[in-house]
Amino acid sequence: MNTRFNSDVYGLLPEGIEGIDALAELALDIRWSWNHEADSLWQQLYPSLWEHTHNPWLVLQSVSRESLKEQMEDSSFREKIKALMIAKEEMATSGTWFTDSFHDSPLKTIAYFSMEYMLSEALPIYVGGLGNVAGDQLKSASDLGVPVIAVGLLYQEGYFHQQIDKNGFQQELYPYNDPGQLPVTPLRLPDGKWLRFQISLSGRPLWIRAWQVHVGRCKLYLMDCNDPANLPAHRGITSQIYGGDSELRIQQEIVLGIGGLKLLEALNIHPEVCHLNEGHAAFLVLERAYQFMKANHLSFEEALAVTRAGNVFTTHTAVAAGFDHFSPELMTQYFSGYAANELQVDFENLMALGREDANNDKEYFNMAFLAMRGSGNVNAVSKLHGKVSRQLFSNLYPRWPVDEIPVDSITNGVHTPSWDSEFADELWTKNCGKERWKGNLKTIQKNIDKISGDSLWEMRNDSRNKLVNYVRQRFETQSLVSGLPSEVTKAAKNIFDAHTLTLGFARRFVPYKRPNLLLHDRDRFIRILTNPEFPVQLIIAGKAPPADKSGKDLVHEWNQFIQQNNLYKHVIFLSDYDMQLTEQLVSGVDVWINTPRRPWEACGTSGMKVLVNGGINLSELDGWWAEAYTPEVGWALGDMREHGEDPAWDAAEANNLYDLLEQQVVPEFYSRNEEGIPAKWIEKMRHSMATLTPEFSANRTVREYTEESYLPTAKEYLRRAGNNGLMGKNLVETASLVKQKWKDIHFGKIDVQKSDNDYAVSASIFFDDQLRDKICVQLFANGNDENGPEILKMHFQSISDDKTEHKYCVEIKTDQNFSDYTVRIIPCYDNIKVPLENNLILWQH
Repeated sequence: MNTRFNSDVYGLLPEGIEGIDALAELALDIRWSWNHEADSLWQQLYPSLWEHTHNPWLVLQSVSRESLKEQMEDSSFREKIKALMIAKEEMATSGTWFTDSFHDSPLKTIAYFSMEYMLSEALPIYVGGLGNVAGDQLKSASDLGVPVIAVGLLYQEGYFHQQIDKNGFQQELYPYNDPGQLPVTPLRLPDGKWLRFQISLSGRPLWIRAWQVHVGRCKLYLMDCNDPANLPAHRGITSQIYGGDSELRIQQEIVLGIGGLKLLEALNIHPEVCHLNEGHAAFLVLERAYQFMKANHLSFEEALAVTRAGNVFTTHTAVAAGFDHFSPELMTQYFSGYAANELQVDFENLMALGREDANNDKEYFNMAFLAMRGSGNVNAVSKLHGKVSRQLFSNLYPRWPVDEIPVDSITNGVHTPSWDSEFADELWTKNCGKERWKGNLKTIQKNIDKISGDSLWEMRNDSRNKLVNYVRQRFETQSLVSGLPSEVTKAAKNIFDAHTLTLGFARRFVPYKRPNLLLHDRDRFIRILTNPEFPVQLIIAGKAPPADKSGKDLVHEWNQFIQQNNLYKHVIFLSDYDMQLTEQLVSGVDVWINTPRRPWEACGTSGMKVLVNGGINLSELDGWWAEAYTPEVGWALGDMREHGEDPAWDAAEANNLYDLLEQQVVPEFYSRNEEGIPAKWIEKMRHSMATLTPEFSANRTVREYTEESYLPTAKEYLRRAGNNGLMGKNLVETASLVKQKWKDIHFGKIDVQKSDNDYAVSASIFFDDQLRDKICVQLFANGNDENGPEILKMHFQSISDDKTEHKYCVEIKTDQNFSDYTVRIIPCYDNIKVPLENNLILWQH
């Protein structure tokens, strides 16, 4: 299907100007958000609008016809466009990491589903961390040539804009996202018709419109419900991200999951892999099975056994309350008809997919449970989060050891070209090459190790200086809007100093992130900031969720602290934390501070963004920092244990934070050698850049997803989907047989023969011989903190004449006490993943 941009999409661009189509194609490819070669074009066309919006599509629509014609008649301007178009074409046709590494792979398409995407400030359809992960992984997929298409929602208002009033309170504003001013285009069919399609919503038809966004080699398809043919109430479904009540949320997630699969079907796109970025899109589990059962004349259960093998679920949640869940009444309203008419299953069977206890008809439907039961591959977003998630989902796998709960981990990373400053980019390009983020990153460390301390310090000074200038301009505007006293507005032109140690703290303002930890001892903190010999300056930013009073109180607490102590020269709170502000902060600050309550930070990516710019982290040992930290790369809070909401522990960590600042961070920054360079600081900065930047880049993350998740997932899905899904029938039949006969399995005698540290173990087990090739008998011993459990397969030895008593044996050598070992039985057939697909288990008594 041809969905290439045509400049008459809106009829908003002037006609009759040669080269306008090429300029429009450049403007509508989000690749400009991390490849800045075209920035000078938009700067020339409309300097002030470009400075405020960084939206080339808006610039192109807003510039006068005369100015545009004048620029297009300039030969140097046209040559620049020509060079960019040639580079764009070369990018589209050149080899990539994926095509070079997996040219004969059966993996052709990964469909990535997310409620939000942080791609550019010009496309405000994001809130924070989840969108950051989605956007950065999509950009890296483009860089690496991984065949990802993304699916999401186009919000009329998106997330709110934050304004701080004169008393320091957060106010929320919801400006309208005019699609005509966003870098999106209607998704059109070959005959030029705008792609619109219907789904059923609580028995009524809902029209969904489709849009597309070009992200380098990848495409993002966005859906919205603001179609004039819809009921007024339904037109607002895609109004705000995470807005409204549970009913609006279930409607949005139906559009994302079910509508998203129907959109791909309308485009004749049949992905081998569907990746659920959090559980919001989990309804696609049902729709994907429905489409397969319809095409291959299978039952829903049989189709699900096939299609789940092609679904990947990434959980980002660290507490059970964070999972979306819907009441039985809401589920009945929206899914009773879908269960009966499409899936042709009993409604309670559908509800069982989202419940811990299938027989509890009062239990809410949990989207994460549906995603778990409908996927063949599940992962958390850091190593620590993997441990937390295995505990969170353990009730779905009764009697299974926590270490074997089927949640792996792939640690998030950030798209470094999106977050590096112009000074950092110049330094990296000179020392590591222009294509450094498009391969396997093997040479990064040795190249960074060769950079002189002078060059590293010059880059930091230039970046900090630019940040200070940005802060002054932004805070001056903010103070006028907020109605702060005139003396504050006047002073804004001179706040902060380009030579002062600059700290950054920016994130969602919610209690578990403890944004007020630095305020525990205010007098001590003020002394740190205002030390006349070694001053410190801090930039704070972050939004509190609109309905979260506790978070909004934290915003107010910081602003009151600054106002009451007149600390504007040392601390400022910058409002409306968005992607543009983030880019400035992470490129300019010297130290990034993060203070969550462990283990509630699933991963965290804000601190990863400073790495490429030579920023250093001071963070709680939670999320990604728990696996990244060594004394050579930064500073750490915490003792690697969980303390809940203990006020005494908060106080202890606040004092530890002050100690680190006073005794290590500040002295190391201001301790200079004869050349005026902080040598110890530079070495920590260099080590952080060289070792952590590649490890915590989205390049590494996407390559890991591809090799460890997407490729094996696609292979297994295609295996099951062959022969019209015949394997689905076999899997359901086998699972039914195993379940039916499982209750009759019982242990006989367990015999152990010992010789030194050698043990010969035999076990008599009674079961119907039909199960012999459908179960595994194992010898099991628990692991410890350093090693996982020890699991040894016991081998079939003999069978009794009546075909009921089966003997299994194994020989082991161990220094452990044999009382640590026990025999167990698990399902084992047709390459299924256990316990993900079958959670039965039987232990020796």
